Amino acid sequence: MAGHSQFKNIMHRKGAQDARRARSFARAIREITVAARSGLPDPSTNSRLRAAISAAQKVNMPKDTVERAIKKAAGSGGGDDYVEVRYEGYGPAGVAVIVETLTDNRNRTASDVRTAFSKHGGSLGETNSVSFMFTRLGVVNYLPGAGSEDDMLEAAIEAGADNVESGIEGHEITCATEAFFTVRDALEARFGPPDSAKLDWRPSMVVTLDEEKGATLLKLIDALDENDDVQAVYANFDLPDAVAERLSA
Repeated sequence: MAGHSQFKNIMHRKGAQDARRARSFARAIREITVAARSGLPDPSTNSRLRAAISAAQKVNMPKDTVERAIKKAAGSGGGDDYVEVRYEGYGPAGVAVIVETLTDNRNRTASDVRTAFSKHGGSLGETNSVSFMFTRLGVVNYLPGAGSEDDMLEAAIEAGADNVESGIEGHEITCATEAFFTVRDALEARFGPPDSAKLDWRPSMVVTLDEEKGATLLKLIDALDENDDVQAVYANFDLPDAVAERLSA
């Protein structure tokens, strides 16, 4: 019986991993589609598409899958039309939550997001109801071996970045959203492709949660993350190390 249970557990984990991989691919394809249609379907002249391809490579999407997505997006009337919609609301303990989506059906997505909030102790608000508690910025990350702290700082300043933080885990360069592609491209020209590069929401304040509220919030985030229309979820919360360890056990 124990062996049978262990086998079922392994299969469950594999199924969950496969589902996460499928969602990662779907999100990458949607971003590639929108990026390719926002400009020329050529990554050398389309910064957003170049970033989308880089993100797809980060989740190990095969090259031919990327190329098919670009061709489909560039085709006459081919593929789905996605629009970017941002949802904002509050989770347990007043935690502010931002949900970024790419959807071909606003009504479906709004209903799904609202249901996730209400089911897990939250409430969906109006646009800009919580985003004032966050700062929107561009973030480029490099691994430690990409360059020295001084070289990274010099290149970032020249590119127009606002801040550089270097440590044992690597270099994090932040900049204004309007400078994101310029900064990323300048750094890539000098240090090669970054480990990651994206537009991010950074909270200006955080809410510290206990185990009960933390568990409920994580269920909300998981429910949102499992929605195929959701590209990213941001929330201004903090879990003490002891609480985080118990929740991840």
